[in-house]
Parts: sequence; structure tokens; C-alpha cells
Amino acid sequence: MKRKFLHDISINTLQVVIVQSCGLVIFYLLSTRLGKNEFGEINWALAVLLTAFGILAFGIDQIAVRRIASGADSAKLLSNYATHVLTAGCGFYIILWISSIVFPAFFNQHQVLLLLGIGKLMIFFSTPFKQLATGLEKFKPLLLMAVTSNVLRALALTVFAGMNQLNVQVIVIIFIAGDLAELLVSLFIMQGILKVPLKLKWNKSEYRGLVKEALPQFGVAIFSSALSRLDWILLGILASNVILAEYSFAYKVFEVATLPMLVIAPVLIPRFTKLFHYETDKIPEAKTADLFVLLRLEIIVASLVALFLNILWVPVIDLITEHKYGSVNQTTILLLSASMPFLYFNNFLWTINFAKGRLKMIFYVFLISFLINLLGDIVLIPFFKAEGAAVAYLFAIIVQSVIYLKRTNLAGLMKNSLQLLICPLAAVVTGIMATKFIGVWWINMLVAPAFFVLLLYLTRQIKFTDWPAFKRVTHL
Repeated sequence: MKRKFLHDISINTLQVVIVQSCGLVIFYLLSTRLGKNEFGEINWALAVLLTAFGILAFGIDQIAVRRIASGADSAKLLSNYATHVLTAGCGFYIILWISSIVFPAFFNQHQVLLLLGIGKLMIFFSTPFKQLATGLEKFKPLLLMAVTSNVLRALALTVFAGMNQLNVQVIVIIFIAGDLAELLVSLFIMQGILKVPLKLKWNKSEYRGLVKEALPQFGVAIFSSALSRLDWILLGILASNVILAEYSFAYKVFEVATLPMLVIAPVLIPRFTKLFHYETDKIPEAKTADLFVLLRLEIIVASLVALFLNILWVPVIDLITEHKYGSVNQTTILLLSASMPFLYFNNFLWTINFAKGRLKMIFYVFLISFLINLLGDIVLIPFFKAEGAAVAYLFAIIVQSVIYLKRTNLAGLMKNSLQLLICPLAAVVTGIMATKFIGVWWINMLVAPAFFVLLLYLTRQIKFTDWPAFKRVTHL
């Protein structure tokens, strides 16, 4: 089991690295080859579409992973899940197309929305295959499913950029083609490699049971999807495409910086499901202690990445974007990166509560977070633009952490969580010391990590017993 855990982590790491690396290439080419207005418009359209399709998933995506991990029939689940995405996706796009006829003025201003919607519809159709692969812990086939679109888009955009023929029309075509290719590859892998037959046979009672189980998660899907891109959408409405372009660049790099969390999160869901099954009242105290070691290591990684991000931001980003997105986003990236330890903490506790089946509690957590972020954006964006959106997001994530902390029933959680504040505080102290007394970014890159680790050792956040505890966690 330990070897399989490390194997799964390795495969998922490779997947995330490929996807995020290609995503960075795509984002970099678009941000540097397009004007800020065009770049902002594309990001606004993608934010709207990703939010819409995230909601249309109805929360069934996470339920599918949990059901498969618990031993459910893969073929029956795939049939109902695929029927859902096909019906919901086509229905949404028809409504979008009719809206373009009823409101032509709006769609003349946002022409790429309808076109990019075709590609995102293809990605939406491929989600059942990816979620079933996750639930089956088949991470190697999942790797091939997940990287297709990003790899093809990155390669095609690089070629056209090299020929100086990159424009909005070419970009839209490349996006649609890449997303369609990912759907076809996912379908082939599910049928030919995983041997799970796809039969679009709707079973009313089974689908009703699936929807009923996913109903609390549907609310989570609405608010989590909106929370992740709400600031983009509102910046495009309340500010301008230029401000959105600047903020979205910073946010994209921030998302890539959470790569370690993206690696471990899908691997933890099936394992935590087995450990924290909702029929299990208690787990051994030794395993609980080991889980807190895993959480502490995650917070350390998050704090260190945030430290690097702020040290490198202005000199590196200004260099590679010709001063378009570096200095202008210095405060924004500081605020966004401050949320990274809380994101890891939230993901850890979300996984535990999801595995326990506490979907209603998760729903209320996301509802409150969404409302706080929405209110913060409406109040702050008109006055502080991108920085206002970053503040609203940070505050919403911190509130989410506080609620999870109070509502999660896990022995020793409060004590261990308060200790975890030491890690981000050590990163803050390190960043201030490095900036104030050194000032040369490449020297800071060498000195800051050593000073950070020293502070963690002195405050007993790094211990020699951590490694054996981590190895025990891999036996879950």
C-alpha cells in the first residue's frame, strides 16, 4: 500500500506538473502577445464558462469519486453520470445560443463567449471519465486524459506565436480543437484501457439516488465554482478588462504555486474515504496524530512557496513580461499568497468532512465564504480594483478556515491548528528580514529558505519524528 501511495503521488505529480506547465506557457503567450483588453476579455469568458460548467456538474463529480472508492458499480455510475453531463451541457449551450439571438448587443461585446463555450462543453463531457479514473485510483490513465488539451494547446500556440500569427481567431480555434481532442482521448481510454463500457441508458431510480446524495454537494458546487472565479467576473463588470488582465495574470501564477496541493488532494480523497467512512465513529488516536504531521508538512510547503513567490515576483515577472504584470501586481500577489496556508488547511479538513459524508456542513461553509467574497468584491473592487478583489478573497478563505476549525470533529484539531500558525508567521519574518537586510533577490533565494527552516526547527515545527509519521500515513 505504501508503494502504491508513492506511485500514485508520483503519477499525479507528473500530471499536475504537465498541466500547470502547459497552462503557464498558454497564459504567458496570451498575456504577452495580446493586448490587455483582449487578454482580459478571453479570461472573462473563460471565467464565466468554467463557473457555469462547475455548477452544472451538480456536485456529482465528487460523489462519483466517493462511490467508486467505496466499491460502487463503475458501469452503472458512468451511464447515469454521462447522461447527466450530456443533457445539462447541451441544455446550457442551447440557452447560451438563444441568448445570443435575444441579446445581440451583449454578445457582440463578448463574441468569444459563445465560441469558447464549444470547447468547454467538450471538457465538461469528459469529466465523468476522469472522475471514475480517480475513484478507481487509476492515475496513469487519468494522466493521459488530463494533459491532452493543455499539451496540444501549448504546442499549437507556441508554433503560431513563432510565426507571428497569433490572434484571437487562431486562439479560439486552438482552444476548441484541444478540448475536443481531450474528450476523444478520455473516451478511448475509458473504453479501451479501463474497460468500463459507456451505455447512455438512463435509470430513473438510480439517477434520482445519485442526485439526492449529491444535492448538498450541489450547493457546494455552486459556491465553490463561483468563489474560484467570482472576482474575475466582477472585475470585468465593475472595473475593466485591463484590470482583469492584470489580476488574472497574478491569480494564475498563484494557482500554479498551489501545485503541491493539487498533487496530493485527489490522492487523499479515496484514502480518507476509507479511513473516515461516515459509518465509522472513531479512528485510532495514533493515526490522527500522523494526519496532523501530514497537515503540518503541507502548511510548511505552502508557506515556503508563498515566500519564494513574493521574493521572485517583481524581478522575474517584470523581466519576462516586459514590465506589464510585475510591479503592478506586487500587492495583489502578496495578498493572494497569504491565503495559501489557509487553502491547504481548508482542503485537508474538507476532505475529512467529505469522507464522513458531512455534505450539509460543507454546503454552509461554502455558502458563507461565497457571500463574504461577493460582498467584499462589490464593496472593494470599485475603490481598490485588483487589490480589493484579493482582500475579499483572502478574508473569505480565512473565514472558511475558522468555520471548518469549529465544525470539524477531530481529536486534537484545535491544539494542532493553532500551532500551524507558526509556519506562515516564520515565512513572514523571513521575508521581512530578507527584503530589509539583503535586497538582492537571487541572494535572498539562497539565504531565505535556510533561515526559514532554522526558524521552523527552533519552534519545533520540523522534527526528526516527522518522517516515520509520514511513512505511516502512506499506509492508509
